[in-house]
Amino acid sequence: MNFELSKEHLAIQETARTFATNELLPGVVERDEAGEFSMDLFHKMGDLGLIGLPYPEEVGGQGGDYLGYALAVEEISKVDASMGIAYSVCTSLYGGSIMNSAAPVEKKREVLQDVLSGKCMGSFGLTEPNAGSDAGGCITVAEKDGDSYILNGLKCFNTNGPLAEYTAVYALTEPEKKSKGLSCFVVKKGTPGFTVGKVENKMGIRCAQVSEMILENVRVPAENMITASGDGFKLAMKTLDGGRIGVAAQGLGIAEGAFEIAKEYLKTREQFGKPLYKNQYLAFKMAELAMEIESAKWMLYKAATDKDSGKSYTQSAAKAKYLCTNAAMHVTTEAVQMLGGNGYMKEYHVERMMRDAKITQIYEGTNEIQKLIVSGALFR
Repeated sequence: MNFELSKEHLAIQETARTFATNELLPGVVERDEAGEFSMDLFHKMGDLGLIGLPYPEEVGGQGGDYLGYALAVEEISKVDASMGIAYSVCTSLYGGSIMNSAAPVEKKREVLQDVLSGKCMGSFGLTEPNAGSDAGGCITVAEKDGDSYILNGLKCFNTNGPLAEYTAVYALTEPEKKSKGLSCFVVKKGTPGFTVGKVENKMGIRCAQVSEMILENVRVPAENMITASGDGFKLAMKTLDGGRIGVAAQGLGIAEGAFEIAKEYLKTREQFGKPLYKNQYLAFKMAELAMEIESAKWMLYKAATDKDSGKSYTQSAAKAKYLCTNAAMHVTTEAVQMLGGNGYMKEYHVERMMRDAKITQIYEGTNEIQKLIVSGALFR
């Protein structure tokens, strides 16, 4: 059992950390305030080779692995969780939908290479107003019409939706079979009838663009159905397993970012004639948070390593998602408290991190769903 990162992984970690510090940190408060996403910064991240890290070169990726990708999301999210989730959706959810599908390699390359290079974005269209935790409740339909399918329905909470060039849309080709009749289609931006609905005004991850995506008689070539009819639910579940690793990395990064800010504050802020860390209660609290972060980190790295080694990773991904995102919420809340009044002010970052942390416990399967996954395996 080796707990040391390889030279390649350390290089990825350093590249992402430097990018986050030099490029993302300046202006992160202002972007959050305005709720604006920077495509220029996203393109720069692509230029560094981060987005396509875990996918083979034959489809436009970097030929790396999922652990390297998780390390990159972690470093990005220490500074800017909005960029972290935009990155994760492109790679884990859109990229995972394509790579896990039955599409031929030529089709995968066609609809992946520009996203993996950072030239454009991808998104994941599964969630609907009545199909959240119950993904099988999807009612968007796709009706065969000659050599095309006609899609009708509504997707919601679609991260990257307003900006994405490509969206993996899950729709029923056999509605009578319910979840067993779900399939997946790649829909390109600008296709007639495929439009952006309400853009959400969010508590956290305010820079990430999240919206409804409306499908009204959207004609998609049959070749853009990347599953066999009825295989969409299995594809979505497998893709979400990988997505949970990305969100776990986001949560871990948020927790670590807030922890470092709190640690520095306790070292430099004086009360009653001594630095705050000399208060044993605060020092012990930081020790507890450090152990919580460390435990979550190794669960995340195990999940990514399980995936890279070809092992089943459904359980480890669920555990990592649960532990890392709970750590994000706990650590950021404590960081705000430890900074006192300053913690409530935007310039100290931790209030933003606390707002960003909450959604990590909800999307990619709520943490209650992660308990269902873990407990289901225990008693199978």
